[in-house]
Amino acid sequence: MKKLTIISTFALLTIQTTRAALDLPVATGPFVGTRDSLTNYSCPDWFRDAKFGIWAHWGPQAVPMEGDWYARKMYQQGTPQYKHHLETYGHPSTNGWKDVIPLWKAEKWEPEKLIELYKKAGAKYFVSMGTHHDDFFLWNSKLHKWNSVQVGPHRDVVGEWQAAAKKNGLPFGVSEHLGASFSWFQDSHKSDKSGPLAGVPYDGANSNNWDLYHFPAASDDKSSWYTKDPRWQQQWYYEIKELVDNYHPDLLYSDGPVVFGNEVGLSQIANLYNLSAADHGGKSEAIYNCKEPSNGRWVQDYERGVGGGISPDPWQTDTSIGDWFYNKHWKYQPLSWTVHMLVDITSKNGNLLLNVVLRPDGTLDPEVETMLRQLADWTALNGEAIYGTRPWLTYGEGEVKVKGGAFKEDFKYSAKDIRFTTKGSTLYAIALGWPEENKFIIRSLAATGDTAQNKIEKVELLGHAGELKFSQTTNGLAVELPGEKLSDLTCSLRIAGSGFKPVPVPVLPAVITPDSRGRLIFGADDATLHGEEIKVEEHGGKPNIGYWDKPDEWASWSAHIDQPGKYLVSATIASANGDGEFLLEAAGDKLSAKAPQTAGWDKFATTDIGTVEIKSAGNFTVNIRAKDAASWKPLNVVSLRFTLETK
Repeated sequence: MKKLTIISTFALLTIQTTRAALDLPVATGPFVGTRDSLTNYSCPDWFRDAKFGIWAHWGPQAVPMEGDWYARKMYQQGTPQYKHHLETYGHPSTNGWKDVIPLWKAEKWEPEKLIELYKKAGAKYFVSMGTHHDDFFLWNSKLHKWNSVQVGPHRDVVGEWQAAAKKNGLPFGVSEHLGASFSWFQDSHKSDKSGPLAGVPYDGANSNNWDLYHFPAASDDKSSWYTKDPRWQQQWYYEIKELVDNYHPDLLYSDGPVVFGNEVGLSQIANLYNLSAADHGGKSEAIYNCKEPSNGRWVQDYERGVGGGISPDPWQTDTSIGDWFYNKHWKYQPLSWTVHMLVDITSKNGNLLLNVVLRPDGTLDPEVETMLRQLADWTALNGEAIYGTRPWLTYGEGEVKVKGGAFKEDFKYSAKDIRFTTKGSTLYAIALGWPEENKFIIRSLAATGDTAQNKIEKVELLGHAGELKFSQTTNGLAVELPGEKLSDLTCSLRIAGSGFKPVPVPVLPAVITPDSRGRLIFGADDATLHGEEIKVEEHGGKPNIGYWDKPDEWASWSAHIDQPGKYLVSATIASANGDGEFLLEAAGDKLSAKAPQTAGWDKFATTDIGTVEIKSAGNFTVNIRAKDAASWKPLNVVSLRFTLETK
């Protein structure tokens, strides 16, 4: 490893084209790079108590202000990013990603002021990006010249963020997205397929630039998230180990499952844990996040999603108030969205890691600063029910049915949706809105025949002095709120008593609402199924409605919109037989379509169905059923998608 300080990993690995074995040094300590060894890990209390962290998913890809994945999409002819790049910077055969990076100056970035603001808003830990898929490092690297000290801001971004976090007493983490970079960046080696420069290679094809864009991938190593090439796996290990060894982060986030799924990724986790154990008297206080079930070995992360229920192991949601990188075309999520996400996630033993989008110069848009100050007011009032809490026996009750998983985060909650947390013998009930007529009704705390169960002694409202009047019947606990509304976002009760045990509450169907892009996505998990054989199954790694052999069986969804209009409808389906006719019914409108024949029941295709008009705002129902018995052929349905037509 000593010679890595004088020769870059790129140069080293270009010379070493084959290796008998990978070099995976791990700091001395209780862990080694195996799954069995990592079962001895336990999640530290600081993370379980923290509940809320803020993330700076920030780097040179913010410069064009065109959002996430710019460094790849600028090499994909026909995308908006390609068009923007052509008009702004020139053709990617000569003016590529390497030429955008130096434009990132971060000239107004003040990490101490930002961390102070984040802490006031309620963040209990902070995470800096270390490197994204663009292969640019935000730390002072001796292994890679494309880093923020040598190019762009000429500042150690990770180091400065860490110093500011430590000054404010916040645990500090870094995110690495490098594992996907090697195959992700192969588009930079391609060329236009049409136009005056068709066939002219992009600048990534020039071997002089391979220290940034990587050398060409093997033909069978271009489409997967993680590379199979041991040279790149070794490079990743050396470079991320440099980051971990030099900065000793409290948290390391990898954008994907365990990197490469083998000893390489597991050894990196062991190295992180061992360094932390050495720093903390033999007990690891570090967190490793990745998007793979953990069984307690690390903290599983859901990107833009939530857990469906209470997990025995702590977990995390990573999401953003807007696009991942600054995007001048996107609107920010409202404060209510952030608060409701935090409350729901906390009730299920999770943490929320929220990307607060920074401008290229390192500043915040005024509306983001306003949101953070409003969030500070909310956490000051309600933080007792969030920080340091643990889940109750049930996470909550209400009208909105939340299915767990990644990319499921836009829910239209109301005061009828209640979440629970506990701290010692105290139970907290948090309504996701202010209850109508100032009456807070909790069905999970209804009276039962057992007088020792749910014995309520005192109910208080956070932010209000004095006890509240309440009554308890078989319909629930009814609490009278004061006349003054404290918040439109939530209503948090502190409940003292004994024998707390939730009374079962019927689960209501999910209500589908538009996502951040205005789309309605009706997934298989959210459907109500009508019939004896039709059911949700897994095919091709995706939940889908299957075993749909009978034409008299069907599926339905409930939805809510605030904006009427015409919606383009598509379906992602599989049909080994093809040509089966089905009907889609939405708010009284009907569409007839035929299922395309696919290569099998696990081979899904997305097909356009047509346009439906939803004439009024509010709730409506969507059905999908056979057109008639004679034309019906079985199909599997992953999802339906409604996209609002724009003029």
